[in-house]
Amino acid sequence: MKLVVGTLSTWSLRAYLCSQIAGIKLDLIPINLEAKGYKAEVLKYSPTGLVPVLLVDDDVVHDSLAITEYLNECSNGALYPKNQSERAQARSLCMEMHSGFINLRGQCGFTFDPVSPLDNLSDAMKKEIERIETIFAQAKGPFMFDQAGAVDAFYAILAFRLKAYGVSLDGKAGEYQQSLLGWSLLNESLMLARQWSICR
Repeated sequence: MKLVVGTLSTWSLRAYLCSQIAGIKLDLIPINLEAKGYKAEVLKYSPTGLVPVLLVDDDVVHDSLAITEYLNECSNGALYPKNQSERAQARSLCMEMHSGFINLRGQCGFTFDPVSPLDNLSDAMKKEIERIETIFAQAKGPFMFDQAGAVDAFYAILAFRLKAYGVSLDGKAGEYQQSLLGWSLLNESLMLARQWSICR
């Protein structure tokens, strides 16, 4: 299997993290999304013109959620809790990350460069950060459920983005944020993603 990823693509990072949790080896095809003509390069692999995209023989699986579900099936359910109720909660949280936090994602672009801390937060931003605190405070331990899974892969990138913009959560939410930031798999993946930024 091959995974097409892009520079500064948080969804590429999430898909890659899920593959590592699932123990599935992928050949990576990095594309510089800041290069001139990048869209034509992406369209060679992805019918949507977006990354990430998973190439499985002659099949193409696009969108990070679909890729996550595919990898979960390939790994005997490694990405979600075994308990049915927790599994439903985990999927709900992944889908909320996938479709939510529009203001935060729009105003706080993902970057490896130093950025100014957030100040003068709008009411919409405050509500999103409050919701993130509520979610993070639900974590059972270093991971959201009993072991690392898709939820942690999805929200670890958000934890990193919050830190970059000077947002440190308090209490149990802060403990989960710090746990994600100290997660070796996240830090290894971020180091790899920095290399995607110099791909051509």
